Amino acid sequence: MSIQDEIAQEIKNNKVVLYMKGTPEMPQCGFSAQAVNILRHYNVPFAAKNVLENDELRQAIKEYSDWPTIPQLYINGEFVGGCDIMTELHNNGQLKELLAK
Repeated sequence: MSIQDEIAQEIKNNKVVLYMKGTPEMPQCGFSAQAVNILRHYNVPFAAKNVLENDELRQAIKEYSDWPTIPQLYINGEFVGGCDIMTELHNNGQLKELLAK
C-alpha cells in the first residue's frame, strides 16, 4: 500500500483526522497546539497523525491535500484546512456545524 493509499484509508476510516506536528498530548508547534485545543473545545473524538515521525508522510499529506502547511484537518473525508481556517471556522460557528454532520 502506498503512503497516499494509507492517507486515504485513514481519512475514510475516521470522521475527524488531524495531521499535526507532535501528538495531542505533546504538540510540537503552536499551530498544532491551537488546532488540538479547538477540537478539544467540541469534545469530539479525533484521530491524530504525527507527521514528525515520518518524513514521507509529512511530504505526502501536503501533496494529498495540495496544501503546503501542517496541521491539516479532515472531517467526513473532506479537507477542511489548516490552523488559520480552523480558527476562522471555529470563531464564526461553522466548525461546530461541520463536526455535527
